[in-house]
Amino acid sequence: MDLIIIITALLAISTIFSFINARWIKLPGVIGVMVLAIVAAFITVVAGSAVSGFTKFILELTNSIDFSKTLLDVMLGFLLFASALHFDVNKLRENLRGVLLISTIGVILSTIIFAGLFYGLLHLCSMDIPFIYCLVFGALISPTDAVAVAALLTKSKMPERLKTIISGESLFNDGIGIVLFVSFSEVASIPEKNFSVTEAAKLFGQEVFGGLLLGGILGLAAYRMMRLIQDFQTIVMISVTLVLSIAAIAGIFHVSAPLAVVAAGLLIGSHSFNQHESISHSENLERIWSLADELLNTVLFVLIGLQLVSIAVRPDYLLIGVAAIVILLAARALSIVLPIAFLRRTLSLQYSSVAILTWGGLRGGISVALALSLPDSPYKPLILTAGFVIVVFSIVVQGLTLNKFINMLVKNPG
Repeated sequence: MDLIIIITALLAISTIFSFINARWIKLPGVIGVMVLAIVAAFITVVAGSAVSGFTKFILELTNSIDFSKTLLDVMLGFLLFASALHFDVNKLRENLRGVLLISTIGVILSTIIFAGLFYGLLHLCSMDIPFIYCLVFGALISPTDAVAVAALLTKSKMPERLKTIISGESLFNDGIGIVLFVSFSEVASIPEKNFSVTEAAKLFGQEVFGGLLLGGILGLAAYRMMRLIQDFQTIVMISVTLVLSIAAIAGIFHVSAPLAVVAAGLLIGSHSFNQHESISHSENLERIWSLADELLNTVLFVLIGLQLVSIAVRPDYLLIGVAAIVILLAARALSIVLPIAFLRRTLSLQYSSVAILTWGGLRGGISVALALSLPDSPYKPLILTAGFVIVVFSIVVQGLTLNKFINMLVKNPG
């Protein structure tokens, strides 16, 4: 397909699904459009020749889009910048210890616990899979997704402190998640290569600190340019150029583009400029990016749903995916409980918060994108299918029931 046809088709499908959801289904925006996209993909997979024209169109569209590259290299930067731009930096400072602990130690613990339990599950099912692939799966599915979290927690009744922790965690856990994923993937693809803690630490430092430094430098430069002018159109152009420049430069120096974008967004969002205006340009900029965030989220969740056509839908893989949901929730809970047990006074978190943080830890398109980016192997279809099942459950089930779950805990704290 031509690029213009792909873009037009995606926007048209997203618009139609959004209209159907708003007019009749009335689910929360991104959940509704993703459910409709899954239904469309399911029709494509199951109906086949019965609706050959529709099937051919959906297959051509999904095959024409490199989901991993589109999300990780293009859309993710804009979505993370929008989330970071209106994030309350003061609340982040107050809960920084909890955010950093859960986004680093928590992700490592969750990855290891999930990998061990998943390996045991596959062993019980008489499926032979190397443990390293379980670690790869754990690394791509353990970090919470900032895009999904931002999209679904906006109207959540979660206590503000917990919302800050889980939102902040989702913005910062990219660093350790990517390092673990890259390290384990290299070991999996090169059997004779052993996992090196030294190499992983070096990669972590380069990705994380390099990304934060890049975002800080470019974000500060962009902010100072914005303060020197009155033209709002130019200010918006500076912000868009900033995100694209970070993506390009981060790729050259092999640092974390998502962390760089988050750093730049937090820096610009925490400072106001043109205060003499009745409504400051910084507030208008946040509104523009909030709108862009909602539009891109709609397209992204349509893309996630349509990815079903590229997944090997085997009954045994689907059942394993359902079991993996339970395993991931258990690993998530333990990865929060263990740090709290050792640092309860420092974190000032109660054990009653664990259930909310566990159920509110949403997974999204990044997990699917990383799974799709894996080199072909006998184990990729299983990881991709189980990962997709987890993501759909996370967004649809956890997203729809989060407020009811919180209300239930509040009414029955014991």
